Amino acid sequence: MKRRLRLGMVGGGQGAFIGAVHRIAARIDDRFELVAAALSSDPQRAHASADEIGVARSYASWDEMARAEAARDDGIDAVSIVTPNHLHAPVATAFLNAGIHVICDKPLAMTLEEGEALAQLARDKKRLFALTHTYSGYPMARHARELVEAGEIGEVRVVQVEYAQDWLAKPIELAGDNRQAAWRTDPKQAGRAGCLGDIGTHAYHLAAFATGMLPIEIAAELHTFVAGRQVDDHIQAMLRYENGARGMLWASQVASGAENALRLRVHGTKAGIAFDQENPNELLFTPLGGATQRLTRGRVDSAVARDATRVPPGHPEGYLEAFAQLYKDAARQIEAIDAGVPVPPESRLLTTVDDGVAGLRFIDAVFESHATLVYSRVKNG
Repeated sequence: MKRRLRLGMVGGGQGAFIGAVHRIAARIDDRFELVAAALSSDPQRAHASADEIGVARSYASWDEMARAEAARDDGIDAVSIVTPNHLHAPVATAFLNAGIHVICDKPLAMTLEEGEALAQLARDKKRLFALTHTYSGYPMARHARELVEAGEIGEVRVVQVEYAQDWLAKPIELAGDNRQAAWRTDPKQAGRAGCLGDIGTHAYHLAAFATGMLPIEIAAELHTFVAGRQVDDHIQAMLRYENGARGMLWASQVASGAENALRLRVHGTKAGIAFDQENPNELLFTPLGGATQRLTRGRVDSAVARDATRVPPGHPEGYLEAFAQLYKDAARQIEAIDAGVPVPPESRLLTTVDDGVAGLRFIDAVFESHATLVYSRVKNG
């Protein structure tokens, strides 16, 4: 009988948002069982958090956990890393060296150098390194990719992607009671990229995922609207692609009135498509000169969308199911790797360490462009 994969978790203790999301996602398709964890850097908090959610083996530190689990006959198959960004690379390195597969929250690392080293280590150790770019798990995001791959929109000409939030429109990190805001705006924990690294990389990845293209040139500007904030809270960029296509990307965490507005539009020579993360069960398809068609999850005819669909049409699926799809894909790849057989094609859309490296290259390119960007004055009047 096939067993559930044994999962460990680093980070995600009491009060952490993303840890609970990972735990729910890992169980939706019943492919993982959480058996070990180092849920906090504070040992007392770590053990209290483990008791609260019923984790069998609780560790005071992640390095102790990596060594102990690697030595057990019933040790974990994979670890889920849900810490602040500055710990992603050291934790992942320890578990890869212990021979344990890694599922890591994004961004991959603090620097491109760290990310490239992780990618090489994963290859050397022949371990899966999955990166949780959640929005690529939506059935209709996957159907969008299928339409582009099949040539249904023709050659891509225009890519427009945006990710707008307003939760950092005020300096809430200074209040002292919002841990999420505090670490995400602290360059020592989040890295030098604020909004850029947090949600800008999500927008960048979704555009690349749907189109199959990465830009070859960018012109970008970073900005910090909230006085005293140490990282950017707004980014805008123009993109140039190898095939001649042009794109625009903007991401903002100070866009008043915006909740979690990740939107993608791709226009080709034959048609255009539009996807809105806040309405993820539909995809708009508009042929050139024709009427807009509303394609819905559960009704579209593509293998990748069907594989990511769990309930009948009209029953909404959302963020947690999209997250679960990444865990489902990861489980299939881990089982294949451990069995020494080819990775199943139905799991091919899993985001991996290579996607993380691409995101870090984007961050570096944005900073480089921002440092040299020149504006021309408009001669009004």
